[in-house]
Amino acid sequence: QVQLVESGGGLVQPGGSLRLSCVASGFTLDHYAIGWFRQAPGKEHEGVSCISSSDGSTYYADSVKGRFTGSRDNAKNTAYLQMHSPQPEDTAVYYCATAPECSRSVDFGSWGRGTQVTVSS
Repeated sequence: QVQLVESGGGLVQPGGSLRLSCVASGFTLDHYAIGWFRQAPGKEHEGVSCISSSDGSTYYADSVKGRFTGSRDNAKNTAYLQMHSPQPEDTAVYYCATAPECSRSVDFGSWGRGTQVTVSS
């Protein structure tokens, strides 16, 4: 069975650090682009980052550029989102998902259940 599982969320202080993981099972993750998304209360879902499969390029939303780093370890079938300077507005449930490529117009067909990130002092 195909499954994505996010982990690593929790409570972090502003300016701290946190690393989210996305582990794939039932398929080989290196054939897919990996997107990170988030959903905060009262807000629409938002694309945060996308890690390409073809050339390793990583893309970021303007809201997190310079503060988050997306990466992947194909040998471990895992993707990561490093939050090295989270702020309160980053509080949300974070999801990973797969797609054929990194594109704002492409559909992400497989989603994890999400992990809660709370940024507060």
